[in-house]
Amino acid sequence: MTNNKLAVIAIGGNSLIKNEKQKTVEDQYQAAKETTFHIADMIESGWNVAIGHGNGPQVGFILRRSEIAAKVEGMHEVPLDVCGADSQGAIGYALQQTLHNELYRRGIRKSVATVVTQVLVDKNDVAFKSPSKPIGSFMDETEAKRREKDLGWSVVEDAGRGWRRVVASPLPMEVVELAAVEALIKAGAVVITVGGGGIPVIDLSDHEYKGVAAVIDKDFASSLLARLIKADLFLISTAVEKVAIHFGKPEQKWLDNMTVAEAKAYLAEGTHFAKGSMAPKIEAAIWYLENGGKQALITSPENIGRALKGETGTRIVR
Repeated sequence: MTNNKLAVIAIGGNSLIKNEKQKTVEDQYQAAKETTFHIADMIESGWNVAIGHGNGPQVGFILRRSEIAAKVEGMHEVPLDVCGADSQGAIGYALQQTLHNELYRRGIRKSVATVVTQVLVDKNDVAFKSPSKPIGSFMDETEAKRREKDLGWSVVEDAGRGWRRVVASPLPMEVVELAAVEALIKAGAVVITVGGGGIPVIDLSDHEYKGVAAVIDKDFASSLLARLIKADLFLISTAVEKVAIHFGKPEQKWLDNMTVAEAKAYLAEGTHFAKGSMAPKIEAAIWYLENGGKQALITSPENIGRALKGETGTRIVR
């Protein structure tokens, strides 16, 4: 069954939430089950896989619970890096359990393990000078300014809806638990890692790490992981079957294949890929390919099998 090929699969945190009415833990578990069914197909066909995932909505829920508990019960609030760790455990649990169950049902005895993963960022990354990633609940101006003064938060007014905290989104530099991840893969396990882009940490001095209030893009972190473990394929599982240019316009065109040069040209035009959704995925694929990667593939979970056969999806190559 084994063909010794290794893939890194990046799953969006939003993919675990189908719509506004299906947000509960059970709803997310069922969504994870649907996604891991398709990953099991991939494993059954002979692929070894490592899985990264997003956590944006889930961290938002954790922060909201923390804020409510602090106001109502006087509980302490949970720091952002710890929220990231919490989400890695919870999402990893859902993914590893549903994937284990599906593999076992198919007669595949393969371990699935979640690694709570730290990802090193540069404390001098320019992103820290201009935080831009909104997190947490909306506040009134008085509350926002108080937290800015007392806690050192960066806050912004959000289009008349209220004030929100913003944090930096630095680039990932190093997967701290890389050796453990590689050992698990070598032992034949499916590894769930760099969840939510990893818990962002800085190096104070000589590998003395400290968590920071920041958010790492999960596609960039998964791209870095794919490069470091020399994956044969970097697969981004998202809401669309293929990538399109002129998306939503009469001249919309679905793309079966792209070279790195073509992808860069589309990015440079600035009108094809939304900054908060598809653009980071394209950039992550380029980063992987320009650093020794073989091929990247973007498609939806239910189309992974067909995309691997070349029947759908958007494939990006050097």
